[in-house]
Amino acid sequence: MTVAEMAAADSFAVRAGVPGERLMAAAGAGVAQAVAGRWPPRPVLVLCGPGNNGGDGWVAARLLAERGWPVAVASTVERAVLKGDAALHAARWTGPVAQLGAVGLFEGAPLAIDALFGAGLSRPLDGAARGTIEEIARRKLDCVAVDIPSGVHGDTGAVLGAAAPAVLTVTFFRRKTGHLLLPGRALMGEIAVIDIGIPAAALDEIRPCQFVNAPVLWRDRFPWPGPGDHKYTRGHATIYGSSVMTGAARLAARAARRVGAGMVTIAAPAVALPIYAAGDPGVLLQPMDNAVALAALLIDRRRNAVLVGPGAGLSEGTRAMAISALRAGRAAVLDADALGACATDPVKLFAAIAGPTILTPHGGEFARLFPDLADRDKLTRTRAAAARSGAVVVAKGWDTVIAAPDGRAVINNNAPPTLATAGSGDVLAGLIVGLLAQGMNAFDAACAGCWLHGAAAAAFGPGLIAEDIAEKLPGVLTQLATADR
Repeated sequence: MTVAEMAAADSFAVRAGVPGERLMAAAGAGVAQAVAGRWPPRPVLVLCGPGNNGGDGWVAARLLAERGWPVAVASTVERAVLKGDAALHAARWTGPVAQLGAVGLFEGAPLAIDALFGAGLSRPLDGAARGTIEEIARRKLDCVAVDIPSGVHGDTGAVLGAAAPAVLTVTFFRRKTGHLLLPGRALMGEIAVIDIGIPAAALDEIRPCQFVNAPVLWRDRFPWPGPGDHKYTRGHATIYGSSVMTGAARLAARAARRVGAGMVTIAAPAVALPIYAAGDPGVLLQPMDNAVALAALLIDRRRNAVLVGPGAGLSEGTRAMAISALRAGRAAVLDADALGACATDPVKLFAAIAGPTILTPHGGEFARLFPDLADRDKLTRTRAAAARSGAVVVAKGWDTVIAAPDGRAVINNNAPPTLATAGSGDVLAGLIVGLLAQGMNAFDAACAGCWLHGAAAAAFGPGLIAEDIAEKLPGVLTQLATADR
């Protein structure tokens, strides 16, 4: 949820008869339980801010003290100036209260609970609050963040001045987009989502349109083969292969086959065909030297999905291939060099789209295609790019965002850092075009492809190279097919 959507959920709960005092009590109790469930009793410093986030901290401090924990509390303001539910719960704390920034505040406290500012913070930390957060980071204390680490923007994941890494972040009702987007995502530690009594019906009223990528979003539409299927009913993916960087198309082709495409053709200049022929024998080969030849090839409606870009080279020829693929009206994936080659005239690229299309830029390619969007946060700019282009946009990274032109967005969070290896993007493009060939719609194919990509890489573990990803797919697909629904 966004920060505004979370505020609407709180408001819905109050209108439904759940008092704010009870919501805050449940939130603080959730924090206390999460802390007590992770550590044995030890000295803990609870840092309370001036708003509702601080109120959650006051509750957690009292409940931990009642459990026998040695608890110290520091506040940004005097309790007398607090208002509403925060004032009510702060008044129930009977121990001493230190001033934020006091000398010796951290002495003897190996654990800190950061309840200074929640996801709604919109300005950079300063003063004693910033100094306190920086001291937590300097001392490398175990830190539990209430809602989100103070200083991280709840919508964008941006760090506002400073933020200390948490080992545990306790949030409420649903995760916020800032929990999943870099750089904030790297500061979250483990994320625990606590039920504080907000009715699930709040989601029906608010209707959030961004989700964490997970099979529940698309598994019911995954193109599992049926008993009557054969290679011609499972789709035919065509992949443009260059005459220089031949490995990229081969990686993509293998991934497309592993994910279930019935037939996969690499269409490449005749001079390069002997290289491709030395690879996987199950990949079909087609001589093709220019965009006119690609258009002629795609007249055959059985060739229902096409990929242009991996290893293609930054050239006018690649740009022509990309435009030709889009104008054919087939389900299309443009990746890598296809995006770079078209960046000089993105309007022409978008105008050529005549069928379901997925663009898969990394950060640099995105900035060249959408230069005026590059300074926006990742979720906002990816949505804007999808709306402008009319394509599903997969903005790649550790926090990959997949956005559809209608505003739906998914954040992928299962990709391990080991995917930072040459060729892994080619494999992802191959997975997506393989799913498109089997009839999956573009948004689902992009989401499923990204999730499978991350799951396969995680299943392999350390030492991953691009060639390993497709080889782990059978095990991942088996788990996906047999998992409880």
